[in-house]
Amino acid sequence: MSMLMFLAALVPIAAVFVLLVVMRKSAKFSMLVAYLATVVLAVLLWGTDIAKVAGATANGVITAITLLYIVFGAILLLYTVQESGAIQSIKRGFTDISPDRRVQAIIIAWLFGSMVEGASGFGTPAAVAAPLLVAIGFPAMAAVMVALIIQSTPVSFGAVGTPMLVGVQTGLSNSDTVNAAIAPATLAEYVPVVAERVAFLHMTIGFVIPLLMVAMMTRFFGTRRSFREGFGAWQFALFAGLAFTIPYYLVARFLGPEFPSLVGGLLGLLIVVPAARRGLFLPKTVFDFPARRDWDPSWKGKLDTEIAHEAADTAHPHGRGDISLMTAWSPYVITIALLVLTRVIGPLKAWLTGPSTTLAFENLFGSGITSKVQLLYSPGTILILVSVISFFVYRMKVADFSRAWGLSAKTMIAAAPALLLAVPMVQVFINSGSEGVLSMPLTLAEGMSAAVGNVWPMFAAVIGAMGAFIAGSNTVSNMMFSLFQFSTAQGIGLDLLGVTVVVALQAIGGAAGNMICVHNVVAASATVGLTDREGDLIRKTLVPMTYYVVQAAFLGMALIWGGFWWLLALVWLVVVLASMYSQDGAPVRQTQS
Repeated sequence: MSMLMFLAALVPIAAVFVLLVVMRKSAKFSMLVAYLATVVLAVLLWGTDIAKVAGATANGVITAITLLYIVFGAILLLYTVQESGAIQSIKRGFTDISPDRRVQAIIIAWLFGSMVEGASGFGTPAAVAAPLLVAIGFPAMAAVMVALIIQSTPVSFGAVGTPMLVGVQTGLSNSDTVNAAIAPATLAEYVPVVAERVAFLHMTIGFVIPLLMVAMMTRFFGTRRSFREGFGAWQFALFAGLAFTIPYYLVARFLGPEFPSLVGGLLGLLIVVPAARRGLFLPKTVFDFPARRDWDPSWKGKLDTEIAHEAADTAHPHGRGDISLMTAWSPYVITIALLVLTRVIGPLKAWLTGPSTTLAFENLFGSGITSKVQLLYSPGTILILVSVISFFVYRMKVADFSRAWGLSAKTMIAAAPALLLAVPMVQVFINSGSEGVLSMPLTLAEGMSAAVGNVWPMFAAVIGAMGAFIAGSNTVSNMMFSLFQFSTAQGIGLDLLGVTVVVALQAIGGAAGNMICVHNVVAASATVGLTDREGDLIRKTLVPMTYYVVQAAFLGMALIWGGFWWLLALVWLVVVLASMYSQDGAPVRQTQS
């Protein structure tokens, strides 16, 4: 493989990063340029057939529409809760637990979001948690940032274990090399072994994510602009981190890859919320955002504006004010229940994903690429169904429910251009291979492998993160790179234990990459009406993503070679926390709105 091909394969990723993150261009413009660059490179350098480019593009458009469908459902549910007046009960409920925004972010984003990830995946946690946080008073950008940061630890076991059971297992299937290496075990027996390593690494890395999350929140959205203010909640943050990650690991260790995130999130809520009600581990001071009138304009989305108008419109309030806390939360409880039931009841799942309920677009433009749409299985359908159920549970007025539909449609349409460009670019990138020529992602991976040689485990998670950043999915990243990771680890002489750790690092990186993946950022931003701020969000989430990937590298090397690598992992954790704690920040700029 020539250096030219390696550098050319970097162009689409570099274009997205430079335009979106460095130059702060909109996602629409950045993804358009990246798409055009990818198409030109695929045709001229990779020799990709025009029909294959067209088929990949069409598949990307169809996939983007299915993502927009989920976004619409998430927004509709939130607006239904808002228009009914139930959001006031939810706000009071959180105030009763703690008025501290750090505590609220940990409960909603970290614990509730992780539980939603375990049930659904596919970006649904950010799409559900971000608007809920805005509804209780968070700035739109802060809500999206914290919702994206938790798209890490729980992701490898999202959607009832899909990144492991579909991503890793499919990626390693049909390989004689893999079958010979793991014999006498079968691939179905080997994947849970990988999953246990993945869960151990996530537990060891991810227990501090709630602390990093609230430190990021206070640094960028607090009056003092200080990381240290977030560290004021260190006891509660670490308590919540361990309350999720310990059950999460134990479930993966003893029950397998289907339920670690779902059970971890549920048990975490059952442990942390009662403890918070009793005042255990709560910070001594209460953190809140600046007054809304002092928010920087860049923090705000359309949902902020809607909620501010609702609060100010005391003469014509929407909904009822007598909804109990249990009734107010019932749509989210029903959502979780339906997501779990449709994914764990075999016959129901088989019908929802079967031929009779699947819309298939086969052999698009003669490319051999097939795109499938399973609307009944989509989280979007469940969210819309729950919204309709909520109409009756809340005894809403038709006018209020209609308004929720209208607002949701407008917000979804605003997100459409960016997603309709981002996903086709990804599909062309992934499908760029031709006869005798590796696809662009594999060209990049091969180039990195050749450059670093025997220290490959240090970089394995980077490849996973790159795959998720490009593809928007831990599952797809694992499918693309698991066999490559397995073969590369064998090629540098690692035994099966070391090979397993490298494959686990692929999954870890793929999960961490979700924090900065353009799909998730655009979709989550759309749910709160935050447009053209995707680059700002990625710049912020690069901080915890970098911690995650580097720590994964040190811990992976420790599991393979032990010794001082364990010390390096501890030193890295201390350096990250100490460098953040040492920054006091500066007061937020006062801005009248």
